[in-house]
Amino acid sequence: MAPKFDPNAIDYVYLRAVGGEVGATSALAPKIGPLGLSPKKVGDDIAKGTKDWKGLRVTVKLTIQNRKATVSVVPSASSLVIAALKEPVRDRKKEKNVAHNGNISYNDVYGIAKTMRGRSMARAMSGTVKEILGTCQSVGCTVDGKHPHTLIEEIDNGDLVVEDFEAPKAE
Repeated sequence: MAPKFDPNAIDYVYLRAVGGEVGATSALAPKIGPLGLSPKKVGDDIAKGTKDWKGLRVTVKLTIQNRKATVSVVPSASSLVIAALKEPVRDRKKEKNVAHNGNISYNDVYGIAKTMRGRSMARAMSGTVKEILGTCQSVGCTVDGKHPHTLIEEIDNGDLVVEDFEAPKAE
């Protein structure tokens, strides 16, 4: 027999959602139904919690305790880069395969790298910055008017020095 459901236990559910939109309740139901939550209510909470990321696909972390869900956004590197481009909100259903050919500053890249430092697999901050520059290359944008790969080569050669930053320790 399955163990009894403990209402005081904290459960975490991660899912991808489009910012500011109510997702399909049929996709939410198998994940949160066994925890005793209403998929429609949680979908509305996700839409409210992700309105700052309107039109972008972001990872959402649901913290469930006492049959109440709190929504927090766990942004990926690509969604942070696209948000830094400050493009106008587009309709996902009408406009497909949009090229993000804008330009962001190196300070934006460094700020994104600071945000992602805790989840990065790199040993040093320069590695994290190179990860973000690789994401910029994948997205299709330029950094300070240069191709991101030229900045990666400058970091490797020592022409561009990345100041080190220690991520805050999780308590």
